[in-house]
Amino acid sequence: MEEPLERRAVISGAAQSDIGRRLYRSGLDLTIEASLRAIEDAGLTVADIDGISTYPGMGGPFGGCTGAELHDALRFSLNWRDGGAETSGQLGAVHKAILAVGAGLAKHVLCFRTVNEGSGGAMRASGGGGGAMPPAFEYLIPYGVTSAANWIGCYARRHMHDYGTTREQLGAIAINARTNAASNPQAIYTDPMTMEDYLGIRMISDPFGLYDCDVPCDGSTVVIVSHRDYAPDAPNGAVHVNAMGTALRGRPSWDQFEDLTTMAMRDSAASMWERTDLTPADVDTAQLYDGFTWLSMAWIEALGFCKKGEGGPFVEGGARIAPDGDLPLNTNGGQLSSGRLHGFGFLHEGIMQLRGTANVPVADCEVAVVGAGGGPESGCLLLTKEIR
Repeated sequence: MEEPLERRAVISGAAQSDIGRRLYRSGLDLTIEASLRAIEDAGLTVADIDGISTYPGMGGPFGGCTGAELHDALRFSLNWRDGGAETSGQLGAVHKAILAVGAGLAKHVLCFRTVNEGSGGAMRASGGGGGAMPPAFEYLIPYGVTSAANWIGCYARRHMHDYGTTREQLGAIAINARTNAASNPQAIYTDPMTMEDYLGIRMISDPFGLYDCDVPCDGSTVVIVSHRDYAPDAPNGAVHVNAMGTALRGRPSWDQFEDLTTMAMRDSAASMWERTDLTPADVDTAQLYDGFTWLSMAWIEALGFCKKGEGGPFVEGGARIAPDGDLPLNTNGGQLSSGRLHGFGFLHEGIMQLRGTANVPVADCEVAVVGAGGGPESGCLLLTKEIR
């Protein structure tokens, strides 16, 4: 195949604002802080930024900041801009920025996701309604099925039924996240967790207990996508984009997917591997969405790190997913313990691992995979330290 367009792009800068359970700062304030840090990290100035991309656009659920607010506050002069929720999950904002850079529409695109979920509605700079209610909700709300915990819990329970997955196996993912978070100074939860703690906490939506669910927080994550020609000038090292996965080949539905033991990551992962000569065996670390523990397991299976249905035995005991294991997973503590930064935190951690600056470094990290999203909202990136 011809060189995939995404290989014309690199990530030249990455940064986060302060992150906390309840910071009581506006989404715009947090986004400006992270943006200026990321621009400096990339060795650029505000005047160099000629593109902006955000998910989910218009602030969206969980509060945040709109692209227009940031555009106006920093007085960007833009050649390209984008923001919207009907895309390849949270990473869709980055996917589109990569394509814009590859097509020559912009040279340096600032991509961001900001949340004010910890502080609650009173502190959300944007309305946060996320647009009109999806039509499928007409069939869910009468039964009280209003939370992703309800929807994804059904998938997890079906996976348990078909493959014998256990709560203890899900617990290995939660405990691994908590252990890794202890080394992250911005993590929300850092106290040690045992399997007894995990199993003894209150139930939220069967089979998920409290520690199967990610923790709301406030914070902003920003990455700068630049053309690869800029890579030699990036002062902190440019991370190369090897491949991205954006496909959705099944129904665009949370509850009517044709295989109720997986989700759209099945398709986005497949499309990513179709665009590269690298394989799962080449991956040194995986930063995989853990809005709920089972989602990370579903990503592990979809990406081919084990066979379908074998995610439970793969993570059991936690040795394989520890920082010194076969597949170091969510090395910053993920959303389960470090805070729900809505997908972008995984991208930031993958970049830090490839730069060698992560709080929990993976030895000789050369290739990282990042996957974000659940249900029909899913996308992934394969990142490398050098051109591959």
